[in-house]
Amino acid sequence: MRHVRLGGTGLKVSSICLGMMSYGDPRRRAWYLDEEAAEPIVRRAVEAGITFFDTADMYSSGLTEEITGRLLGTLFASRDDYVLATKLYFPTGPGPNDRGLSRKHVMAAIDGSLRRLGTDHVDLYQIHRWDEETPIEETLEALHDVVKAGKARYLGASTMPAWRFAKAQYLARANGWTRFVSMQPYYNLLYREEEREMLPLCLDEGVGVIPWSPLARGMLAGSRERGGTRNTTRADNDAFADTLYSEDDFDVVDVVREVAAERGVPAAQVALAWLHGNPAVTAPIIGATKPHHIDDAVASVDLTLTEEERARLEAPYRPHTVLADL
Repeated sequence: MRHVRLGGTGLKVSSICLGMMSYGDPRRRAWYLDEEAAEPIVRRAVEAGITFFDTADMYSSGLTEEITGRLLGTLFASRDDYVLATKLYFPTGPGPNDRGLSRKHVMAAIDGSLRRLGTDHVDLYQIHRWDEETPIEETLEALHDVVKAGKARYLGASTMPAWRFAKAQYLARANGWTRFVSMQPYYNLLYREEEREMLPLCLDEGVGVIPWSPLARGMLAGSRERGGTRNTTRADNDAFADTLYSEDDFDVVDVVREVAAERGVPAAQVALAWLHGNPAVTAPIIGATKPHHIDDAVASVDLTLTEEERARLEAPYRPHTVLADL
């Protein structure tokens, strides 16, 4: 496994980040794995050299963080051996202050996450979305205090318009607050609108990019077919994906399959290799519910596509409506 710097920082992360959202309470979502079922998957990732793990306080109502903390605490000899990231913003309780990015919630959320994760710090603390109701200055100062208290080593952000991210970075710099070192955008071969502004901004600012849904909710790996056929439990229970993609997107999927067949590798490896070839991308965040998901992700790191293959993969793309606030 290759390890690279996260943006302009000195922090080294594996070139694949394992997203932990798939591990939680199966009664909540049919495709969730409970802790016992998740253990061999996470173990396989650790044995393959993955050291970067991403979760969020709202996944499975906090259970995902608990599972994450217990598994990583068992599979690694030392807390310093892995990079742990979590996020805040979405509701974690019924109260009006159990959500968002107010100072009150930031301070409560970090303590709640640390308690569930069973650690005294996270390496990367990320805002899951932009909070329309809280002045960004309030959020930035609170996050800065979280870092200064030693509860987070670095800060990151996710899924917002580039102009907002630029505003936040400017205000942090102007006020001497801790700046964001990473951006977690929605980015894959089927949704490339981040190439317009966000990725150039991150390259210019030295911000690491860790895309979520790099396989387009499994569509690039074969979870769906033309005509509406669903090939996985996740696809059968993911109506949201129906709002993201159309039949036209299968033109891209078809080329991914063609290149994969020519290379003699699974389609998922090609889709991930395409991301690895982008100089703005640090580490795609992959979800894994089967051992081969880990194997394909790890193998993709060493799969280098030719310029001709990249051009073929990109040619069928059709612009999408910008989804800046998913």
